[in-house]
Amino acid sequence: MRAREVFRVGEHGLLVELASGEAMEAFHAELLRRRAEGVLPGVREIVPAARTVLLDGVAAPERLAAELRSWEVSEGHARVAASVELPVRYDGPDLAEIAALWGVSVEAAVRIHSETEFRVAFCGFAPGFGYLTGLGARYEVPRRATPRTAVPAGSVALAGPYTGVYPRSSPGGWQIVGTTDAVLWDTGREPAALLSPGTRVRFTAAGR
Repeated sequence: MRAREVFRVGEHGLLVELASGEAMEAFHAELLRRRAEGVLPGVREIVPAARTVLLDGVAAPERLAAELRSWEVSEGHARVAASVELPVRYDGPDLAEIAALWGVSVEAAVRIHSETEFRVAFCGFAPGFGYLTGLGARYEVPRRATPRTAVPAGSVALAGPYTGVYPRSSPGGWQIVGTTDAVLWDTGREPAALLSPGTRVRFTAAGR
């Protein structure tokens, strides 16, 4: 797999656009591997998104852009950094609707979600919010037609191909399936974010 496009962003940035989320995760993992091995010099920051990776603080952007275009990276080479287990009360107001969309019982929907190993593809929206992949296209769900004005902190929710956990109360249109007491963002902790790109995540049913 090769990067589809590499664009200049300002004087010292590059934006790599990939063909899919899976390709982005593999490419991001390769960037981190090369940086850890000291063969990716002159890059200050690496920021993944849905299908792009932003490299900032690049010392020689034109030269690196040419290198990035030539890389061959297998999507199977994506590496994970750590593993996190999040106890969840599957008591969300949208759980029954999700089960209906999937064509299964509520109990089966809980089992499907809790037996899936997720991976944080990228972070955004709010500090500590990770976009988790793993369910696959069969279980994609739409956002709510009318977003909620306030989604409680700790809400475990689904939208499109992603699962996410709201680190703080905020408006949102994702479908809520449960709640967790896990602290997703704590400035007194190092690192402050519990979830970071590459982290494996499992949700464990803690009662309803």
